[in-house]
Amino acid sequence: MIQIYNTLTQQKEEFKPIEPGKVRMYVCGMTVYDYCHLGHGRVLVAFDVVTRYLRHKGYEVTYVRNITDIDDKILRRAAENHEPFTTLTERMIAAMHEDERALGVIAPTREPRATAHIDDIIEMIQTLMHNGYAYYADNGDVYFAVEKFEGYGKLSKRKLDELLAGARVNVEEAKKSPADFALWKAAEQGDDSWSSPWGYGRPGWHIECSAMSTACLGDTFDIHGGGPDLMFPHHENEIAQSEGATGKPFVHVWMHAGAVRVNKEKMSKSLGNFFTIREILAQYSAEVVRYFLVASHYRSQIDYSPESLSEAQNALNRFYSALRGLQAVAPEGKTDWDARFEAAMDDDFNTREALTVLFELAGHINRAKRMEQMSDAASLAGVLVRLGAILGLLQQDPEAYFQSGGVAEQGDDLSAEDIEAMIEARAEARRQKDFAEGDRIRDELKARGIVLDDSREGTTWRRV
Repeated sequence: MIQIYNTLTQQKEEFKPIEPGKVRMYVCGMTVYDYCHLGHGRVLVAFDVVTRYLRHKGYEVTYVRNITDIDDKILRRAAENHEPFTTLTERMIAAMHEDERALGVIAPTREPRATAHIDDIIEMIQTLMHNGYAYYADNGDVYFAVEKFEGYGKLSKRKLDELLAGARVNVEEAKKSPADFALWKAAEQGDDSWSSPWGYGRPGWHIECSAMSTACLGDTFDIHGGGPDLMFPHHENEIAQSEGATGKPFVHVWMHAGAVRVNKEKMSKSLGNFFTIREILAQYSAEVVRYFLVASHYRSQIDYSPESLSEAQNALNRFYSALRGLQAVAPEGKTDWDARFEAAMDDDFNTREALTVLFELAGHINRAKRMEQMSDAASLAGVLVRLGAILGLLQQDPEAYFQSGGVAEQGDDLSAEDIEAMIEARAEARRQKDFAEGDRIRDELKARGIVLDDSREGTTWRRV
């Protein structure tokens, strides 16, 4: 029985999919005007783990994650770059996919783009107008009338009168109430725009997700996820639009990942304190970065720092040290380790507790190795690799992991071939009883960040 914290009800609930054995999930994706930062990576990895685990439990998961490829920010950046907005978005989408693959994020089942759903957006706006929830304004925009929707604020727990008191209206807007928001933005013919019953224009941001999610998953679906900053107003507006158009409950379970912080402030492009995924991957291996993002519960805030990445690398070193030298073969069927891991994950996808189980498992592997119970060690190692895969971890060959040093670039460091040649030269010196030369080679390698580990099976090496 999986328990999920539902932001809508603010409590954990037993997860019961609408259709037995099947899960329909929508997660708000990127607005593709710049490279993805680590906060985006947190959301990508968090819902990747959710998808992996639900599939592990036997569910058929339809995972939809959209792309916002038309937006004021996109148009401004394209104008700054003196390029068509489509050139910018295609480049950023390709970069986003590179970042996802590097982090081991499984591609969503569907990845709709806003510009491919203009007809669905227009149709939903027309329905909202017909149902009395939207109106055409003097400036050519179409707005959602927030006061018409009785349940507005139920996700964010904000009261409408408080929102109205704090809202402001820009002079160029013609909406009836300061809390109303744009469904369609008027534009001049020839601008980046589409023809509609209200003239040329482009969709507002919020309506895109309502149209795309219902087009892909139906009027009501199981899970809607996203980053912490989307709860209000974006997700609140999605509920109002979708339920105003269909007259049905929009989503059963709302999930929100925690923010990534830098110096106790949320990492964001608006604050200018963000690090792109590719900047970080130039310094640390992708698995180290993924471990950092998985090691905390998905709803918790995490603090980014070089120290936190080093801790992640040290943790992975412990796991791969346990796996080193073993031919991992998992037993068929579930073990007590599987049951304990699943108990942690069933509790709102508690990856932190699940990793605690895996650390204990690694300890048992090391104990079996010390006692030379290699068959038991290999069997336990197979379980560790099997469970690690659910988190998108521990799928590398241990020697390859250690020889990379857990970093992305080795720069001018010795190549693997150079190191192996020096290890062979050291072995030959020792065979000739020239221990001074053997020690000199070992010390030279150590000075260059290469540590040798001698055993009865031979010498292995790792970067530090």
